Amino acid sequence: MATEAPPPPGSTDSSPARPTTEAFVETQKSAEFAELRRTHRSFAFPLTVGFIAWYLLYVLLSSYAGDFMGATVVANFNVAFVFGLAQFLTTFLIAWFYSRHAARKLDPKAEAIKSRLEADA
Repeated sequence: MATEAPPPPGSTDSSPARPTTEAFVETQKSAEFAELRRTHRSFAFPLTVGFIAWYLLYVLLSSYAGDFMGATVVANFNVAFVFGLAQFLTTFLIAWFYSRHAARKLDPKAEAIKSRLEADA
C-alpha cells in the first residue's frame, strides 16, 4: 500500500529511486539486516521487560502493600508518590538511552543498508 501519490506527469521528481520488492526481500534475508535486527532486539526487549516488571511492581505494591506505599518519606510525600515520579523518570531515561543506542549502533547500519538499496534501484 503506497503512502504517497506518484508525482504528476512531467514533474521533476528528485526523490531517491525506489527499490523493487525483490530487493527488499533479499535485503531482509541478508546477514547484515539480521545483525541490525539482533542489535535492536538485544537492547529493546530487555529494557521493555524490565520496565514492565518495574511498572507491575508499582501496581502490585499499590494494591497489596498500602501501609508501605503510604509511609511518609519527606514532608507530605509518601513512597507511592516517589515511586510514581520514578515511573516518569525511568520512562525518560529509557527513551534517552534508546536514542543514544540508536544513534551509535542502529542508525549507521540502517543507513548503509538504505544507501545500498537506493544505489541498486
